[in-house]
Amino acid sequence: MNILLTGGAGYIGSHTAVALSEAGHEVVLLDNFYNSNPSVLDRLQKILGKALPCIEADIRDTDVVEKVLREYKIDAVIHFAGLKAVGESVEKPIEYYANNVQGTISLLEAMKAMNVKTLVFSSSATVYGDPQYLPIDENHPTGATSAYGRSKLHIEEILRDVANSDAEWKIICLRYFNPVGAHESGLIGEDPNGLPNNLMPYIAQVASGKLPHLNIYGNDYPTPDGTGVRDYIHVVDLAEGHLAALSHLERNTEFDIFNLGMGKGYSVLEVVSAFEDACQVTIKYNITKRRIGDIASCYGRVDKAERLLGWKALKTINEMCITAWQHQVRTKSELVNVKKFI
Repeated sequence: MNILLTGGAGYIGSHTAVALSEAGHEVVLLDNFYNSNPSVLDRLQKILGKALPCIEADIRDTDVVEKVLREYKIDAVIHFAGLKAVGESVEKPIEYYANNVQGTISLLEAMKAMNVKTLVFSSSATVYGDPQYLPIDENHPTGATSAYGRSKLHIEEILRDVANSDAEWKIICLRYFNPVGAHESGLIGEDPNGLPNNLMPYIAQVASGKLPHLNIYGNDYPTPDGTGVRDYIHVVDLAEGHLAALSHLERNTEFDIFNLGMGKGYSVLEVVSAFEDACQVTIKYNITKRRIGDIASCYGRVDKAERLLGWKALKTINEMCITAWQHQVRTKSELVNVKKFI
């Protein structure tokens, strides 16, 4: 298949590009590089032994998206493009709805015009809001608590309406929990701009000396060690989940939603300890007060994906930590070499 990845140069998009390419699909990337870096394209070429076509554009430019779909004879789209920081979305809701919701509508308009009606959407477990029960399954009530989460939920509702309006549309929404880790080569991984919003890259930067210490927000939650518990999934397993979703859509036409995660939770202190054990580094941390809006535990039930997609997360917390560290070390080494060259 010829597959377009919107936001394809990003963290999850780049790993999915590898998985799809290695499975024999022809992959085309579209990215405006707001949350990614063009250097990823060279890294992907090193991993795959070939360059992937990449169009620098915003998905809100419907004419450009339509042109890409036509010129590359695209059969299916995996839609990653969008803003993704929960905290920032609270401060900038208009930007989040404009990029995420308006961007998706633009993409759908282009797809409809070109009669491309197979879509996998990158959603999020944030659509569930505060858990009413654990583990969270796909039938759990939704109740997003940020503009980011609500933008994902609005998009899901739009996609359901589109699928219901025309039986030719084949759409799956994948609700991720917390992607971590990196490709085994260390060439691609999570490269946040500025201060990391997520735990694993923050730990990796503390371990490398880039950041002085990790702040752990609260150790008095009703969890085994008092710190917050979350469901983490290796980004390579997550990429394989998209491949499984596409395969499913080749055989099935109904709109559907799947959780992708490990199906178990790790506390902040457990992740810190696992990182120290896997990478033989010491993580400095401070315990501070809880943040408003944080919850004690959140992890998913993922048996539906295993049953219907034939997919299951296989990589351990040890592998998540090792690959995150390998990517951090490689990135730091490259930066040092660049500075020496300059």
